[in-house]
Amino acid sequence: MTTRHIVLCAVLVFGGCAAGPADRVVLLPGADGEVGRIAVNPGADETVLGTAWASASVDGKGRLAQTQSSAAQVSRDFATALGALPPRPKSYTLYFERDSDRLTAESAAQADIVLADIAARPVADVIVIGHTDRTGDLAYNDALSLQRAETLRELLIAKGGDASRIGVAGRGEREPLVPTADDIPEARNRRAELSVR
Repeated sequence: MTTRHIVLCAVLVFGGCAAGPADRVVLLPGADGEVGRIAVNPGADETVLGTAWASASVDGKGRLAQTQSSAAQVSRDFATALGALPPRPKSYTLYFERDSDRLTAESAAQADIVLADIAARPVADVIVIGHTDRTGDLAYNDALSLQRAETLRELLIAKGGDASRIGVAGRGEREPLVPTADDIPEARNRRAELSVR
C-alpha cells in the first residue's frame, strides 16, 4: 500500500459511565475504498480490524468487543468528529513542454483545478516537486526541474495561493515516471508533482 492510499483510522472516545463503551475504534476506508489493518490492544486481549467500518470497543472495565459498523452509522454517531477532519490529501501531476518551464496546454488548464482545491481548504500546504526527462546533463536537469517547481509555485501564488504554504524541490532526472535510457525525451517525465494537504 503506497502513501497515496492512506487509511484513516479514527479513535473516538466517549466519556461516561462504566456501563457504556469508554473507547471505540472504527476503521474508515480511504478515498479509493482501500483499508489497512489496525490492532486494538487495551491489555490482555487484542483484536485486529481489517475491513471497512470494522470497529472495536473497550468498556469502562477494559473488556474488548469487536463489532461491525456501517457508513451510515458512523456518519450519524460521529458527525461532529468527522466534520472536524481536514480534507483528504490530493496529488496532481502537471506536465511541461520539452526543455522548458512552460506547462503544456492541458496542464495549464488543470492548474486552475489545483488552485480551486487549494482555495477550498482552510489551511492548505502544498509541495511542488519538479522533474525532467533524461535529455541534457545532470546539472542542467537539476536546475530545470527546480525552475519548473518555482514557476508553478509562482503561478499558484499569482492565483491567490499563500506563498508561505507552498514548498518546492527539484529532482532532475533522478525519479522518472517512465524509466528510459539517457538522452531519450519522454514527455511523461517532464512534470511537476503537487501534493496538497
